[in-house]
Amino acid sequence: MANPLRKTMVYLGLADEDYDYEQGPSAPVAPVAHHTPAASPGRAAVTPLRRERSRSAAADMNEILTVHPRQYKDARLIAENFREGIPVIMNLSQMSEPDARRLIDFTSGLAEGLYGKIERVTNKVFLLSPAHVAVSGDQAEVETDVDASFFGQQ
Repeated sequence: MANPLRKTMVYLGLADEDYDYEQGPSAPVAPVAHHTPAASPGRAAVTPLRRERSRSAAADMNEILTVHPRQYKDARLIAENFREGIPVIMNLSQMSEPDARRLIDFTSGLAEGLYGKIERVTNKVFLLSPAHVAVSGDQAEVETDVDASFFGQQ
């Protein structure tokens, strides 16, 4: 046991002192073959994450959802609609400040993950716009991300 890394692992309980790791396992391990009938050899089957829509979201977008969340659990409604390509306006004036910050963190990640944008409209009103929606106006170019001064925090 001359290896300092091994000594540290044993000390932390991540390795067994009696086992000789240099020898490896006593029996050869056979690779497990997974058969995917829909996939061609060498490729895995892909399950689509989005539901197929019969219409193009960009072509006939005719809905904007306005939400007045009261609790953090209302984030599910926001996420489901945003994933469907519906722009969401969130008015956080009825939420407590810690829950509002938590919801902004969640929706910022949601927008980033789905290539959308989150923009502040007023102090406690935010717009989540999907990637296919262009937002124009005075603030669209100046303030594209939610900054650290949310609710006056420094």
